[in-house]
Amino acid sequence: METLTLSIAAVLLLLLASILWRLRHVQGSKTKNRSGSLFELMKNSHRILDWTTELLHDSPSGTTVTFMGVIISNPSNVEHILKNRFENYPKGSGFTSVLSDFLGSGIFNADGEHWRLQRKTASLEFSTKAIRAFIHSRVRLESVSRLIPLLSSAARSGEQLNLQDLLEFFTFDNACQVTFGHDPSLLSSPNDDDPLSSDRQFAKAFEEAAQLSVRRFSHPFPFIWKLQRFLNVGSEGRLKEEVAKVQAFAMDVVQERKRKRDRTGSLGDDLLSRFIADNDYSDEFLRDIVISFVLAGRDTTAAAISWFFWLISTRPAVTDLIVDEIRSVRAKCGKTMEQEPVFSLDQVRGMDYLHAALAESLRLYPPVPLQTRTCLEDDLLPDGTPVRKGQTVMYSSYAMGRTERIWGQDWGEFRPERWLEKGVFRAVSPFTYPVFHAGPRMCLGKEMAHIQMKAVAAALLERFEIEVVDEAKEREKDLGMMLRIKGGLPVRIRERMFLN
Repeated sequence: METLTLSIAAVLLLLLASILWRLRHVQGSKTKNRSGSLFELMKNSHRILDWTTELLHDSPSGTTVTFMGVIISNPSNVEHILKNRFENYPKGSGFTSVLSDFLGSGIFNADGEHWRLQRKTASLEFSTKAIRAFIHSRVRLESVSRLIPLLSSAARSGEQLNLQDLLEFFTFDNACQVTFGHDPSLLSSPNDDDPLSSDRQFAKAFEEAAQLSVRRFSHPFPFIWKLQRFLNVGSEGRLKEEVAKVQAFAMDVVQERKRKRDRTGSLGDDLLSRFIADNDYSDEFLRDIVISFVLAGRDTTAAAISWFFWLISTRPAVTDLIVDEIRSVRAKCGKTMEQEPVFSLDQVRGMDYLHAALAESLRLYPPVPLQTRTCLEDDLLPDGTPVRKGQTVMYSSYAMGRTERIWGQDWGEFRPERWLEKGVFRAVSPFTYPVFHAGPRMCLGKEMAHIQMKAVAAALLERFEIEVVDEAKEREKDLGMMLRIKGGLPVRIRERMFLN
């Protein structure tokens, strides 16, 4: 079997070399501009976001055609594919097949009627006051009982912490509680790596499966990873093992929840319970929903808050204004931190400057910086760019957040004031700022994400001064399922001094 695998690999290498030579010959004979060619893509694969941003900035229309497909940063084009011609631009099988082993037919990897069915149910659940209160209560509990005590201990000992890791444990615990009512308690003992713990096995397998699934996108030719999957070798063999662990855990959760319903006639307030109560879905369908919603709630918020703390670490004036706002809200509520460790929903909503600072951070470092769609039928974008049937169209929220045409000459400055009008936060068009996507697939958890980010940031900044180690050093980006800080965010914690 090993000899056969090596022989096939050798043939594939020769085939790939032949394809690359032919592409170079054809492209070289047709055009002198090869900025978006396969060779440039391979050369810039380690900096794909900045490379595509440079291509878009050089384009008068904010659109560029590359080996990967059409990449857009023009708000009119974004509105065209995400709203006006929504039906013509699904995610497409080219995208969904990459994540199908991990996410199955869950909402974030579905198109057409299958997506509409899930979206309708999820929309109803996310629009209720009960789910908002439930999410906030989980954030409150996790903050008060775990995150704040952990940081207080580090402040006393002088211990250096990786804040991004802690926030990922925090959001994983919350995502599991909100999605299926189970608390993995990873943040309770963040340095524990007990191999016998089913929760930690699930978390580890989840992380591995997510990273290995994303690796498929790095292959310029899909047949490479598909052949590896067929042969069950390399990263595809590992992916199969990790996905099996994740699915087994999620299936156990689904079946136990159904047994509880049959035994007691009652269910919880989590999303899984609501899906079970409202519909007669199969176990496999519910399993995929569990995995999808854990993924959505796990890394996006952690990544966003990590980038936020790094950005404000070198901007004391911004930090002071945020702390002043937090103290003003504290003074109005008439309760001390001991009496009310985490602010209420209404209090969090009233923190406009904090909201603006988080929006500014998301503008520069969106958790999902590049999104793809597939063109079903030949089309013409508003800027005159033709799109062929089957061609991939990508919109870059990362590039759009760094575009002078949209944000002005000071686009590179971290300036929360650009989001404020007479001190009140004012949102912009989602087609200009598609951090939470836009159109019919607008993120259902947008408001919940803001509440969670603001509640956590307010609770930490009220109590602690967070000093980022090597704060002036540019942080390298780690683009996987989400845009994370490569190597994490090492920090030192100090109790904040209060002056009367």
